[in-house]
Amino acid sequence: MEDDSAAVYAMQNTRVLYVPDRRIDTFGDTRFNFLLLSEPMDSVGHCRIRSGWVEANRPRILRPVDLMGVEMEGFGSSAQKFLKWMEAHGAPVKALLKYGFRFSRSEVHVEYLHENTEEVAARVVKDALHSGDAFRAVIRGVDDAWEISLLCFMLEMIQQSHDINFFDFKRRGLI
Repeated sequence: MEDDSAAVYAMQNTRVLYVPDRRIDTFGDTRFNFLLLSEPMDSVGHCRIRSGWVEANRPRILRPVDLMGVEMEGFGSSAQKFLKWMEAHGAPVKALLKYGFRFSRSEVHVEYLHENTEEVAARVVKDALHSGDAFRAVIRGVDDAWEISLLCFMLEMIQQSHDINFFDFKRRGLI
């Protein structure tokens, strides 16, 4: 990325306020329904809510080593630059690159509220608790770098899913 500080700021200020009950499926596709809250830089006391879904797909075919990487469907160029930046700075994205994850996201619905982000967050998390949606995620992110915040959430879910995925591979005799 041209500006390292923007990526670092987004990583440091992204918080998953409501963690989905489900993890990334070892042998299938997993779709999380997200609400990403952010405070616009030029509008203190306001909240922008982005909603949609983001999906992690396992590769459909085994790929040669030189074609391994992360496919990003629906994400802008800043998301690709962010993953390259993370790899260059020693972040643990090797598993993503080795197994060829494919991320996709839906069109994003944007809602702008004239309310404090903390108040909106409390209400949205409460709604998520009562929704019964095991794939619901509520994320507090950075407005200008919201796609990076969304990728930070996905990387966190991959890390949280690692032990379960490892067990599944071992149970099936794949490792």
